[in-house]
Amino acid sequence: MNTYARLPVAFVRGEGPWLMDESGNRYLDAISGIGVCSLGHAHPELAEVICRQARTLVHTANLATIPLQEALAEKMCSLAGMDRAFVANSGAEAVECALKIARRTGHARGIEAPEVLVCSDSFHGRTLATISASGSTKVQAGFEPLVGGFVRVPFGDAAAARQALADHPGISAVLLEPIQGEAGVRIPPEGYLSEIRKACDSHDALMICDEIQTGLCRTGRWFAYQHESIEPDVVTVAKALGNGFPVATCLARGEAAEALVPGSHGSTFGGNPLACRTALKVLEIMDRDSLADEARETGRRMLDRLTQGLDGIKGVTEVRGRGMMLGVELDEPAGDLRQAVLDQGVVINVTREKTIRLLPPLIVSESEADRISDTVVQAVRKAVGA
Repeated sequence: MNTYARLPVAFVRGEGPWLMDESGNRYLDAISGIGVCSLGHAHPELAEVICRQARTLVHTANLATIPLQEALAEKMCSLAGMDRAFVANSGAEAVECALKIARRTGHARGIEAPEVLVCSDSFHGRTLATISASGSTKVQAGFEPLVGGFVRVPFGDAAAARQALADHPGISAVLLEPIQGEAGVRIPPEGYLSEIRKACDSHDALMICDEIQTGLCRTGRWFAYQHESIEPDVVTVAKALGNGFPVATCLARGEAAEALVPGSHGSTFGGNPLACRTALKVLEIMDRDSLADEARETGRRMLDRLTQGLDGIKGVTEVRGRGMMLGVELDEPAGDLRQAVLDQGVVINVTREKTIRLLPPLIVSESEADRISDTVVQAVRKAVGA
């Protein structure tokens, strides 16, 4: 179906941060399959684990105990400070699980019609519930009537969130991205997450952090909420967890961790041995290779290089980022830059029409990181006539 505006290139092989097309041309991947391949492509250790597990056991469904699923749940809960995990296949499924927890918790508290507070310009997935929670009319258009039960406030405005919680006693949870990815790498003011945590505590609402794009070392910590040393009640994780293999988790603690019971939620493929074994290896490599530290240092290097190269350039609205999650916002549509940069052997993405979004693999070398930054700088300067 005609659902993607694809670049005119077909990649057939990958190696680390590099992709090769049908003609053998090499491209430096600066988007990681939209934040997925944090360990790069065709990682030899992952390839070996996938092959070994595929020869052993791929799928049993959740009718019996799956030891690898329990091991993954324990590891993820340990990293995130959570109590329980539901293992799914995708980010949208993880958010759906979180929304079901929010509603079920609300009903358990005696709320007849539980609502969820969400943010403007957010993005939480492509199912009907997750596009309804999202703040993009573009992804919602043509799919009305949307799922109800959402109250919206501006992202980064803690005062607006507090007021909404006071005005809507039926709100059972607040759902937000610690950094908005699809909206153009929008970073909230310092202390915003802490203020939301306090507001949730005051109004007895769950705090749900959508870490699907920001999670697993991308921003320089295992999870972006850890930059403010808070603890959400629910955390959704996907993308980088399988480095390309579909796997996701919805993590919860306290009351939220007990909301779902047998028969209330499930997944046919979620948490099968192959997915869980792959995810466990991804986490092992990230931990062993200190990729959160690498992301923090390499991301700072890229941000400095982008900022210096585009300083004072007319048409550049802002350069921003945290770790290896970077955005260059222009004041005009930047879609044509995807092709211009591709012609120079680098793959980038443009989101919300005007923001170049960079999510390179966390394993890029300094020279590769410099090449990404310099290629973007040169393309932007040429585009705006600088």
